[in-house]
Amino acid sequence: MNKTNFTQSLLAWYDNNKRVLPWRDDKEPYKVWVSEIMLQQTRVQTVIPYYNRFIERLPSVKHLANVDDDILIKLWEGLGYYNRVRNMKKAAFLIQNTTFPSEYNELIQLPGIGEYTAGAVLSIAFNQPYTAVDGNVLRVFARLLHITDDIKLPNVKKEIKKEVQRLLPSTRIGDFNQGLMEIGATICLPSGEPLCMICPFNKQCKAYKKGVQTLIPVKRSKKATPVEKKTVLLVQHEDSFVIEQRPSKGLLAGLYQFPLYENHLTKEEVMVLFNQHEILELEDLKKSKHIFSHKKWDMIGYLVKTKEKIEKLDYQHKNDIKQYYAIPIAFKTYKEYIIEKEII
Repeated sequence: MNKTNFTQSLLAWYDNNKRVLPWRDDKEPYKVWVSEIMLQQTRVQTVIPYYNRFIERLPSVKHLANVDDDILIKLWEGLGYYNRVRNMKKAAFLIQNTTFPSEYNELIQLPGIGEYTAGAVLSIAFNQPYTAVDGNVLRVFARLLHITDDIKLPNVKKEIKKEVQRLLPSTRIGDFNQGLMEIGATICLPSGEPLCMICPFNKQCKAYKKGVQTLIPVKRSKKATPVEKKTVLLVQHEDSFVIEQRPSKGLLAGLYQFPLYENHLTKEEVMVLFNQHEILELEDLKKSKHIFSHKKWDMIGYLVKTKEKIEKLDYQHKNDIKQYYAIPIAFKTYKEYIIEKEII
């Protein structure tokens, strides 16, 4: 591909078609960094309200470095991958008394910042000649170049990154990188038919010319995801419910959840758990599923109304659960039940 023609076409398309997004209004490095971490494996429309709320509450590196952990996790609630925001705070603590790093070797050493994030921040905020090759860009170039190997293979990623690096312009590097990602997100779609007829590169795209654009990129078949059966209990006394904090390490570390048990318990088995306490009501709740990166939870739930509060259990008012406690999205069905259904 001719570098000049490609760059000019991409930037012209981007200028005319880019979406209006809050993090594009201000290329301050901190804000670019926050947006890039949020956008990893999360849809743009989902991120927008999170980003606006996060920046309003934590407008600078120093604010992030010194925020209370519970407030920080609550701001991130629903985005998942909570280690990302924990690493952001660690990184912010290290740089809070200096300027935001503008050198690759400095930025890449900070917790939670990898090759992609460093490239995105340096190109968008500092116009430095680094690529930002995410899944969108891999897909675009797999089709442009008709790459039939798995795009997750290191050598394939290396080949694509090398081509993107070759095409980088000397100016507007951040817009170039964002333009490629925008093409992938809005034109060169990951599922269904890509919108090849309105793509600025349809005359150059080898996959489109061969009519195989929907067959690329090629990905290795995934292994079957192990399924774990769980039972969630909403233990209620008046307007308060029991929550518990997960261990500080492991899956969903340090977050809050409703009482969770292995396997699908029957009502009789739940009754046994509360055999010394009077249960006013035991009600079936909706079933729910949640897919993690390496496993799937298949959940059933019960509402357990007790006559008195049970000693040693942590009861919180439902409004406090909504406002102060970060409940993982895995429990969304059950959290929504107590917040929205006005049960007494």
